[in-house]
Amino acid sequence: MGEIKFKRADGNADLPLPAYATAGAAGMDLRAFLPDGPLLFEKGDIKLISAGFHVELPQGTEMQIRPRSGLALKHGFLIPNAPGTVDEDYRGVVMIGLYYIGSAPFTIQHGERIAQAVIADVVRYSTVEVTELSDTIRGNGGFGSTGVT
Repeated sequence: MGEIKFKRADGNADLPLPAYATAGAAGMDLRAFLPDGPLLFEKGDIKLISAGFHVELPQGTEMQIRPRSGLALKHGFLIPNAPGTVDEDYRGVVMIGLYYIGSAPFTIQHGERIAQAVIADVVRYSTVEVTELSDTIRGNGGFGSTGVT
């Protein structure tokens, strides 16, 4: 198992660092760092919330920020750029964008689990400019071109 280094953001003395909730969990829980108090969401709000830490990822990996299924399905919170990406060379505070599609106002509390982080390998390729690409059966067919079912 590799090692991920976390550094607490200024003022974060109380939140647990990201951790796997169970031995088989793919994602680590990320919590809302809200030192100034709870954050109210109205339908359609998109807000950026600090996770309360900086991270140093192993070379060749990324941290994918994904919605928590319970918060998404039960309350209507999505990650607008899901999955969000934290690059291996980023050292700023990890931030989480939340988009609220629920109907009633909802308050996020300091320390509440609001997203999950999955560490994924990244493969980098060299790029080559060409004048033609190989043919395929699909060709230029875009969105919906392969049918509904």
